[in-house]
This record gives sequence, C-alpha cells and structure tokens, in this order.
Amino acid sequence: MSAFENFGKRETDSQDRMECGICWHVYDPAEGDPVWQIPPGTPFSELPEDWRCPNCDALQSKFMRLGDGG
Repeated sequence: MSAFENFGKRETDSQDRMECGICWHVYDPAEGDPVWQIPPGTPFSELPEDWRCPNCDALQSKFMRLGDGG
C-alpha cells in the first residue's frame, strides 16, 4: 500500500497532515498556515475554499493525506 492516499478534503481526519502532490509542502493542522493566516489547530477540511498551497499555489485537490510511514 502506498504511503499516500488521495482523499477528498471532507474525508480527512482533523489531525491528518496533508502533502502537496506538486511541491511536497506539508500542511500540518497543529501548525496552521501563517502565509494564509490560518490559526494552529485548523483541520485541512476546514480551510477556506479558496485556500491554495502557500508554496506553489496548487489547488487543495492536489493534496494527499500523509501516511504514518509504517
């Protein structure tokens, strides 16, 4: 099984870290996103609809759930 699984953003757990499939930027809910002024503790599923990767401007649909690695 792949370390990555592509899910719609509404199907993610509140603590799931999400990785951009374009530039590999990781969105971590515990950290939020200072570029977009997203406060820490904000799950990926609750990001604004217009939120994009702060590194490469990719759409949310390009993000994949980061696996546990084991």
